[in-house]
Amino acid sequence: FEKGSDGRRVFEEALAAWQKRPAEDMSRSHFRTRYIVVDVESSGLNMVRDSLISIGAVAVREGVIDANDAFEVVLRQDEVSSHENILIHGIGGSAQREGVEPADALLAFLDYVGRAPLVAYHAEFDRAMIGRALREFLGKDLDLPWIDLAWVMPELFRELIDGQVVLDEWLQRFDIENILRHNAVSDAYATAKLLQIAIAAGVHKGEETPESFASIEKTRRWL
Repeated sequence: FEKGSDGRRVFEEALAAWQKRPAEDMSRSHFRTRYIVVDVESSGLNMVRDSLISIGAVAVREGVIDANDAFEVVLRQDEVSSHENILIHGIGGSAQREGVEPADALLAFLDYVGRAPLVAYHAEFDRAMIGRALREFLGKDLDLPWIDLAWVMPELFRELIDGQVVLDEWLQRFDIENILRHNAVSDAYATAKLLQIAIAAGVHKGEETPESFASIEKTRRWL
């Protein structure tokens, strides 16, 4: 957002408008829900010290991946990440320095998400990185429900894998291609395909709502 009183007012109005949007009904069917599958790239794996570099997201609406309902942004970095880090995610120094101002990028992300439930694989990292950036640049917590497929999938497919494994193992099990590993949108798209499989299995087992997936995750975490 632009600096100055006018820019601040626009920023506050945009944030207020997002907060007033109605929350998703978690008791509705998967097929009446808009899920947002999220993946992030960062300057490292330290959730306290490292910086959020990019966010990628893909919508699964009514059980279908909507290729036209996707989001990608690179946040401008004051300090470019290490060469070793760039080799992982492929976002070079110029792209990092010329990225979108973090506050603008995060506002755009919130506008894209609306109040939809967020889905990720090993969601704790994505949630922590996005949450810390929101607090730093917008002064706002992301009070949206998250569903972590790393906990849900083992419950739905006990006969295949009983426990948490890396995302790539599930992708291999179901022959899901990840076109560009460690690209936020590509990883989100692959995870969205995994969510579709989870939805189909969930419906077969009577787990027919986002609320039921959240309950599965809560129970398995407790156990």
